[in-house]
Amino acid sequence: MRMFDVQGIEIRAPRRKVFEFVRDPGNLPQWAHAFTSAEEGQARLATPAGAVDVRLGVSAHAETGTVDWRLEFSDGSVGLAQSRVTETTRGTCIYSFVLHAPPIALEQVEGALEAQRATLQSELATLKSLLER
Repeated sequence: MRMFDVQGIEIRAPRRKVFEFVRDPGNLPQWAHAFTSAEEGQARLATPAGAVDVRLGVSAHAETGTVDWRLEFSDGSVGLAQSRVTETTRGTCIYSFVLHAPPIALEQVEGALEAQRATLQSELATLKSLLER
């Protein structure tokens, strides 16, 4: 059973611009569909079961272009995501994203990951659109 997915998208914008936008948790609601609000330390997610408040940790390193997230739920479960912004020789950058299976029962992972995978594809397209304006 697959427990992760890796996706990427090429964005016609400077690496620094993309990195600064992605690293700011306040921007998450603009491109990550589940986030209704976010700031350093906390976020609110829209889920099929209703709104959920989570602790949000963001680890961002400009030198390497990495932006990683840790979401801690009230039941103690943890969700992770890692990403990286790299520049190309074409004057663009590539934003790659590692999506982990959600913190749910193992028998539900496959369907949930597949749904999140499709959502991520849409979110990356939204991110690209926002940053190429």
